[in-house]
Amino acid sequence: MIWNALLGSASIGVIAGAVHAQSLTVTPSETLETQGLTVIVDQNHFSPIFFDEKNAGIQMVLHGERIATDGAVRLDRTPEQWAPVPAFVGRTRGSEPNQLVVRSAYAQQKLSYSVKVTAEPGGFRIAVDLDQPLPASLAGKAGFNLDFLPTAYFGKTYLVDAAPGLFPRHPTGPMAKDGSGDPLPLGSATKTITLAPEDPLTRVSITSDTGPIDLYDARARAQNGWFVVRSLIATGAKENAVVWHVRPNVVKNWTRQPVVSFNQAGYTPGRPKVALIELDPNFKAPAEAELVRLTADGGKQSVLRAKVQSRGHWTRYDYAAFDFSSVREPGLYAISYAGQTTNPFRIAADTYQRIWQTSLDTFIAEQMDHVGIREQYRVWSAPSHLDDARQAPPNITHFDGYKMGPNLDSPFKAGQHIPGLAVGGWQDAGDYDIQTPENAAVTRDLVWARELFGLDWDETSIDEAARKVEIRKPDGVEDAVQQIRHGTLQLLAQYKVFGHAIVGIVDPALRQYAHLGDAGSQTDNRLYDAKLGVEEIKGGASGTPDDRWAFTTDLPANNLAVAGALSAASRALVASDPKMAAEALAAAKALWTKQQGGVVKAGDGRDDSSSPRSAEAANVVATVELLLTSRGDRVYADRLRQLQPVIRQNFPWLAGAAVRAIPFMGADYRAALVPLVQDMKAKADGGMTNNPFGVPIADGTWAGSNQVVSFGTTMYLLHKAFPEIVGTTYTLNAIDYVLGRHPANNLSLVSTVGTASKLIGYGHNRADYSFIPGGMVPGVLIVKPDYPEAKVDWPFLWFENEYTVSTTSAYILAARAAMAVASETQ
Repeated sequence: MIWNALLGSASIGVIAGAVHAQSLTVTPSETLETQGLTVIVDQNHFSPIFFDEKNAGIQMVLHGERIATDGAVRLDRTPEQWAPVPAFVGRTRGSEPNQLVVRSAYAQQKLSYSVKVTAEPGGFRIAVDLDQPLPASLAGKAGFNLDFLPTAYFGKTYLVDAAPGLFPRHPTGPMAKDGSGDPLPLGSATKTITLAPEDPLTRVSITSDTGPIDLYDARARAQNGWFVVRSLIATGAKENAVVWHVRPNVVKNWTRQPVVSFNQAGYTPGRPKVALIELDPNFKAPAEAELVRLTADGGKQSVLRAKVQSRGHWTRYDYAAFDFSSVREPGLYAISYAGQTTNPFRIAADTYQRIWQTSLDTFIAEQMDHVGIREQYRVWSAPSHLDDARQAPPNITHFDGYKMGPNLDSPFKAGQHIPGLAVGGWQDAGDYDIQTPENAAVTRDLVWARELFGLDWDETSIDEAARKVEIRKPDGVEDAVQQIRHGTLQLLAQYKVFGHAIVGIVDPALRQYAHLGDAGSQTDNRLYDAKLGVEEIKGGASGTPDDRWAFTTDLPANNLAVAGALSAASRALVASDPKMAAEALAAAKALWTKQQGGVVKAGDGRDDSSSPRSAEAANVVATVELLLTSRGDRVYADRLRQLQPVIRQNFPWLAGAAVRAIPFMGADYRAALVPLVQDMKAKADGGMTNNPFGVPIADGTWAGSNQVVSFGTTMYLLHKAFPEIVGTTYTLNAIDYVLGRHPANNLSLVSTVGTASKLIGYGHNRADYSFIPGGMVPGVLIVKPDYPEAKVDWPFLWFENEYTVSTTSAYILAARAAMAVASETQ
C-alpha cells in the first residue's frame, strides 16, 4: 500500500549501501537541509502547559521520518512529560558557515546556555556552552539529551563502541535499585553509539568528544518515553561542555515515494472524485495515473487513465490531482501511480450510510463516565469515579491546565466531598477528566445530528440506575437519545449543586492522571475520609485521597455553553423523559438570564483558552438554542438581534448557529447574513483553505481534524440556507480529508472507518498500541517550519493521535452532512 510505502519502497536500491557524505546547508527558514535529511533547530518549543510533547529542541527528519526530537539540555536522564524543560530564549545564525545558535535557560535552576549546531562533513556538530559552570545542585544531573523514536528502532540493533545490543520491543530495564524508579543505561560508550547499523534508512552514529555517552530506554519509566542518547555535563565545564558529532546515514539521491490520498470509505457514484498525490520535489513524477477496477477473480481492469493536474507546492511537497469523477459504475477500485497500486475503495450509493455509526455506538459509549461498559466478551470499564468529587483548593493551576482563582464559587470547603456529581458525563479524551464545555458540545452536537439528519440507531443498552452499558445490545431506545440524557445528567448535576456550570472534574495527582487502562480502577470508588489511614477502609469510605477534584469557578462562557446544551437537550428528551426535559430547560433559562447583564470574566478556566470574546460567542449559541426550543420566543429573538455585532465579528465560528435561527427571525435578519456568507465563501475559496486539500489545516501545536469537520458542517448549513451562494464541495472536501485525503499518509483519521484507518491511537488503551473504534484523531501536525506529520505506529503523540469526545461528536455531524450533500449529486 502506498500509505506505508515510506520504508518499504524507499529501500529499493539501498541495500547496496549507496550512501554519501551529505553537505548540510542553512535554509532561509533556518533549518539544516540536504536531500534526505532535515535538522530542525528549536523551531518548535517545549509547551508552557504540557512541557515535554516530544516536538521541541533539535529534531531530525531522516528519509522522510521524524526519528529524533528534544535535543536539549535536560535535568533528568529519562525525563517524563512534566519534568523541567528549558525555556527558549532565541535563535541566531552563528559566526561559522551553516551554523545555528540557540539560547535557552532554566530560570528557576539558574542555568542558561547556548547550543551551537554546525554542519560538518558527514553530518553536524552539537556543542553546548554554559554561561556559568553548573550549580552544585545540578552536578551529576544536567546533561544533553537527544530522543529517538522507538518504533523506528524496534527489532533493530545498536553498538556502544563495539559492544552490540538489541532495541527491545517492550521495556525490560535494567532499573536502578535505589528506589528512584530511574532506568539504568542499555549501554554506555566511551566514544560512539551507533543506532541501527544494519539499516541504511535509520542508521545514526553519535560520537562524543567530551566524555561518555549513554543509551537509555525511557519507556521503562513511562510508556510514552523514547530511546534517549545522553551525555552528562561535567562539573566545572563551561565552553564546549558537551560536544557531539552526529552522523545520520543519508542514502544518495533518496526520494520519498508518492502518497496517493483519497477517501478510504469511498465515493457515491455522482459526487466529485479527486485523489491527491503528494510528491517529493526530487521525485520524477509520472504524468498519468490510472483507475483500476478489481474483478472477482483478483484481476485489475483498467477503467481510466488520465493526466494528473498540478495543485502546486505546499509545505515541503508538490501536489497533483487525479480526477476520476466521470467513473460512476458501482464496484471496487484502486489507483495505480508510479508503479504502485493503492488499497481498494468502493464506489456505491450506500458508501456513507454507516461512516458515523461506530463513533456513536462504540467510541462515545466507551468514553461514558460513572458507568460500567461492556462489549460482548470485552469489558471496556467497570463503573468509574463513583467517589466524585472533592472541592479543589483555591489559587492553583493544575498540571493539566485547570485553573482555580482565589474564589471557589462553591458552598464547599477545599478538600470537602461534593455530593451529587457521580452521574453522567463523558471522559474527555485519552485521559479521564470531565471537561464541562466539551461535555456541553457533545450534548448539543448529538441534538443537532438528530434534528438535522435523524440518528435512528439502536445498538447500545444503557441502564443509568444500574450503571450498566452494553455495546452491541439494542434496548429499543435510540442511542443518541440515551447519550444526550447521559450528558444532561452531568450538566444538570452541576447546576443543582452549584447554581452554575463548573470548569470540570479531574484527577488530583500526576501519577493517578497518567493511569492507563480501565477507568473503573483509576479510583477506589470510595469517598475519601481524612480521618482514616491511607490504606484503611471503613464502610463506603477510605483513607486514599484519589477522589477527583472539581474545579468550580463560575465563568460566563461555561454557563452559556451549558445553557445552550441543556436547552437543546430539552427538545430531544421531551418525548422520552418530560421531567428531565423540563428541568433542563428551566436550568438553561436561569443560566442564560444570569449572564445577560454583561460578561465580566473571560475564558473557560482551563489551559490558555481565554479569548475575551469566548463568552460573547457562547451567548449567541445559547440564545439561538433557546430560540429554537421556544419556537421563536420574542425575548430570545430580540436578544439575538442585539448580538448581531458578535455574529459579524465571529461569523466563521457562529455561522452554523446563526443560520439555524433564520426560520424564527425576520427577513431582515436573513438579509443581514448574506454579506457574511459571501465573505465566508470568499475566505473558504482563499486564505482559509490555502492548501491543495480545500479545508482549513491547523498550523499550531495541535493537529486540526476538529476544525476540518466543523468547517464541513458549517458549510453544509450555509449551503442549505443559502444554496445560491454556497455549494456542496466544501463539505465533501472535509469528509474526504478526515477519511484519508490529507498530507503525510492516506489513513482514515477515524479508527475502523474506511479500508485503511488509524489503528494505533492515543486512547485509554494506548499502552497496547491499539485503538477505540469510531474515535477521530487530530491527524496531521505541521512540525515547524514545513513538515506535515501523522505518525502511523506511535500512539503517544497526543497532538496527532488523541481521541477526544467532542471532536468525535463533531465528526458525526460532518459525516451526516456529507451523506446529505452526496445524495444531492446522485
